[in-house]
Formats: sequence, structure tokens, C-alpha cells
Amino acid sequence: MRDVFCEPGTESTPLTLVTHAEFAEFQNSLEPHDQAWVTANGFTANAGQLVALPGPDGKVKRVLAGISRIDDVYALASAQGALPKGDYRFDTPLEGEAASRLALGWALGTYSFDRYRTRTKSPTRLVWPEEADRALVLRELEAIKLVRDLVNLPANDLGPVALGEAARAIAVAHGAICHITAGDDLIRANFPAVYAVGKAAAETPRVVDMRWGNAHHPEITLIGKGITFDTGGLDIKTGSSMDLMKKDMGGAAHALALGQMVMDAKLKVRLRILLGIAENAIGPNANRPGDVIKTRAGMTVEIGNTDAEGRLVLADMLDAACEANPVAVIDFATLTGAARIALGPDLPALFATDALAEDILKSCAAADDPVWRMPLWQPYRRNMDSKIADINNNASNSFAGAIHAALFLQDFVKPKVEWAHFDLYAWNASARPGRPVGGEAFVLRGLFRMLSDRYGK
Repeated sequence: MRDVFCEPGTESTPLTLVTHAEFAEFQNSLEPHDQAWVTANGFTANAGQLVALPGPDGKVKRVLAGISRIDDVYALASAQGALPKGDYRFDTPLEGEAASRLALGWALGTYSFDRYRTRTKSPTRLVWPEEADRALVLRELEAIKLVRDLVNLPANDLGPVALGEAARAIAVAHGAICHITAGDDLIRANFPAVYAVGKAAAETPRVVDMRWGNAHHPEITLIGKGITFDTGGLDIKTGSSMDLMKKDMGGAAHALALGQMVMDAKLKVRLRILLGIAENAIGPNANRPGDVIKTRAGMTVEIGNTDAEGRLVLADMLDAACEANPVAVIDFATLTGAARIALGPDLPALFATDALAEDILKSCAAADDPVWRMPLWQPYRRNMDSKIADINNNASNSFAGAIHAALFLQDFVKPKVEWAHFDLYAWNASARPGRPVGGEAFVLRGLFRMLSDRYGK
């Protein structure tokens, strides 16, 4: 998607940004014939509206674009499909952050998942705004594209082996060390929960352990749930509930994308990425309801529901992360439908320790990258007590499912380690400008901002 930008000095058409609130004053500044043209075309600067002003030769001399606000990331995402092919430049004064956001949204408006079909439309191009942070725009663009592309891939092309190799390719590109442990070696390496979840699948489960950066810098660990397809196991999902389960590796995609941003920016951290990768399949050796499995931490888990497999994989990853006493651990998972019932598909649920939560909320608000903090309500922990094991992976009631899942994970985090858990959807169920139906990235821009503020200088 980098080909949607061109260098200053390129012959281009001016693109003027106008909000509805300022439209009346702006219209009065136009020449009478342009005022008449704007009125005749019904342009009132509502968000998404465009009008091309013709010059004396009949060619477009200027385009007016209605936007909701000047710093809205997706303000111009719909312009890509509406403008004639050509090159355009902003002729509206912009501050750096607004210029960067608008440039990012312009590029995201060109995104489509084309692996299995031929793309026919060439994108329009935007002259790089002088005020934009090019490196940041491209970093964010590549991260979002990575998540979308990985999540959109069907499970027959992105099973455990392929997801592991996608992680390895990112490591190679950034000079990171990547170790992958698979199959029976997971037992020897003490990842019993990951093994238990994925042992029934045709492709063996695996753990990706990627490391990058100076060992003397603060260690940050990113964890991703990488369930490449989730049937639900013996507690099988219905067909409609299984339709989108190729996206159950969305947490791993987010961990890789944020890690890629960190490495590209060369933040002063010791980065570790841990991915628990498996397919939750049905077979003769699949987990059964009522089975008891052991985790890396030594805790035993009674399987109350085989469809609550993601928290088992994350349990091993969290314990492995905390063994190194990192300054912060952030995990990503498409974990519960309950989080979507509570917050809908567009608002990720955040469960976190206080200081880290405050920094994340502050940075996400500043980046216009929404997230909502949810409570780690300790009295609910009793609902996961087991009569025969240390904990049950399924609560004894159907309330507060996202909270129960987060409390389960918290049992595997050392008390002094700063920790954040994101329960996110990783999918757009309906199309909007710059956000087609399919895989979607959340909170990456806000989290990168937080890490940059903490460790970038």
C-alpha cells in the first residue's frame, strides 16, 4: 500500500478539507461561480462528501472534501474509491498529528485482501504532507496490514505451521532470534497446556519464542493467542459460531504487529514475543470435558469446557513470560464472546494492573485508538473453583464471561509484574471507509504510543 503516496513536487490536484461547522464561512470565500457549482451539487461538507470544482478548461482544478474533524483517521478513507485516478495534495494547513492520521487513513482506504482474486483498480495517490511523520505512518500502515492479512487467511493456508513461519519471517526481517518448539517437544520444554489444546489436530501445536534488542534494556513481553481454527473441541460450536473461527489467531497477529512496530522503531527495550499456536480440533485424543491437565506453572486445570481453550494456551505463555521478570507483559486474544456482548465488536476490553492501565488509556485516548477498561473483580474468582483441581477453565455460571477469563489468566501472572490483557474481536463485521469486512487491528497505534513514551527516548 506504499504506492498510494508520492513525493512533494508531483503535479497534483489540490484537496481542501472542510467541516460542516465551517462550511458556511468557507462557501462565502469561494468565487461566485464556484459557490453556484457547490450548491448545485448539494455539497454541504458533511463527512464523506466530495465535490470537484471545474476550471476554465473543464478539468478539475480543486476538490472539496467534507470531513467530521481534521484529525479523524478515517476522514478521507472513502475518498479513494470516489476520486478520479490521479495525484492529490492537501491545501489545508495541518499540524503534524492530523497530517499523519489523514495520510494513514488515505492509505487504509486502498486496503483489500486480494490473495485469492485479481485486483483491477489502481489507487489514487496522495502527495506526502510535509507535516506528516512518514516513518510513523508507514509503521502503523504495515502493522495494520499485517493483522488484516493474517486474520483474513483461511485456516487451510494458515495452520499452526504457517503461522509459526510467518512469525519467523518477521524475526528474520528485523534481526530477531526466533525459536519454535513443536509437537512432543512441547512436553519436554514444559508447555503442557499448549500441547493439550492442539494435540488432536493434523498439524502439531507450537510455541514461538522471539527475542530482540539489548539485554540491558527493560524487557517487554508480548503474548498472542494463536488458535488457527477453533471448532470448540468436543464441546463443539454450532455452524454459525464456527464460521469466523479462522480469526481465533487474531491475538497472535496483534502481538506480531506490535512487535514489528517496536523493532522497526528500534525502541530501547528488550522485546520478547511469545505465541501459543494450536488448532482446537476434534479427534481420538482431544481433550474431554472433565479431564484434568497440568500447566507450565504446575497448576492443574479441570476442563469444564473444551471451547475455553485460549486461556489454557495463554496460561503457559504468561508463566513463561513471568519467569524472566519483565517490566511489563501484554497479551492479546480473541478470547470471549462475553466481551463483545458487553462492548460490541469495535471496542477492545482491557484488563490490567493499575499503573499500566493508566498509561494505556492515556495513550490510546491521545492516539484516538479506543479501548475500555474492565474490572478484575476478585470475588468472581470463586466461580472457577474446582473440586478436583486447582482451577476450572469454565465458570460455574454464565455471567461476566470476560471477567472470569481475565481472572483465570491473572492466576498465572506474578503479582509484581505489570500486566495488560486485551480481549478483542480482530474483525470488522460491516464495511466502513478504510475498514472493509474482514480482519481488523485494534489498539496498536495507542499501545505503540505508550511504549514509545515509556521507552523511546
